Amino acid sequence: MTDFFYNYLHIYLFVALFLLFCGIAGVVYRRTLIGMLVSMELIMNGAGLNLVALNRFISPENAYGMAFTLIIMGIAAAEAASALGIILLIFRKYRHIEGGDLKEMKD
Repeated sequence: MTDFFYNYLHIYLFVALFLLFCGIAGVVYRRTLIGMLVSMELIMNGAGLNLVALNRFISPENAYGMAFTLIIMGIAAAEAASALGIILLIFRKYRHIEGGDLKEMKD
């Protein structure tokens, strides 16, 4: 039973596509900034899984997919740290973190 999950590329691609669509739906439908941040992390993880799966099945002797995934994970960690800092400052000033209610930040 476990050989079925390890030997077919399309299973990994479907899981990566599911993560990508869940992330996009979360960004579109979530109103809080924390929910949007978690959804962006789902999108990044879907892209990373896609790169690792394609690397394993298309050219397993090269580790380019793994290297790009590590870069994506580093970018995602930096994005999460900076976004959480900005969200914390927004909460301290406005006392809420709803994304749609922050129109007054344009001024």
